[in-house]
Amino acid sequence: MCGRFALYSDPVKLAKHFDAEALYEMPHRYNVAPTQNIPIVREEKGKRRFALARWGLIPHWAKDMDIGYHTINARAETVASKPAFRNAFRYRRCLIPASGFYEWEVVPGSKVKQPWFIVLRDREPMAFAGLWEKWRSPEGDDVESCSIIVTDANELMRPIHDRMPVILAPADWDAWLETEAKDAGGLQGLLKPYSAEDMTAWRVSTMVNSPRNDSAECLEAAK
Repeated sequence: MCGRFALYSDPVKLAKHFDAEALYEMPHRYNVAPTQNIPIVREEKGKRRFALARWGLIPHWAKDMDIGYHTINARAETVASKPAFRNAFRYRRCLIPASGFYEWEVVPGSKVKQPWFIVLRDREPMAFAGLWEKWRSPEGDDVESCSIIVTDANELMRPIHDRMPVILAPADWDAWLETEAKDAGGLQGLLKPYSAEDMTAWRVSTMVNSPRNDSAECLEAAK
């Protein structure tokens, strides 16, 4: 799964990386947690645009926002058929930028899991495969929300955790964002583990366990 990540790229450089108009209300974040608003990139009228969406997808048919606590991730194997995600998978796909993400390793003999921080080897921003949805509250407020798709772990991740977010290569961004794409089989083929050779990871301290801790110190290698 993916339950925490970081995004600390300069907004202008990030916009250039994704070929999208810059979103300047984007402070550096080192410990992004579910239910928070996060930047997404989606296609609108043939152009990539940034938007903010609540992390934890709320289907249009949901009675309240609480379902979002259970939909921060969508499994690649079932995303096309699960009621909470299937419409978004077909019509409302997005990229979710990240500088890196956290995962927790079970340590034999210890009740405390060891957190790791995982990045691309070249330190370029990642693009998670995401879904977004619009939900109207009983009070008439529109809420846009999103989910990160996860798949099997690659060789780097497997000793840490059995799942990882789907990271899309730049060559696949257009195909993923194409709003008219209805080839579920072709899209499903994009939902695969990223190359382990192009990633690296290090242990970090347990301060990242609390979302109240949101500083660059979260990224420092554990001593």
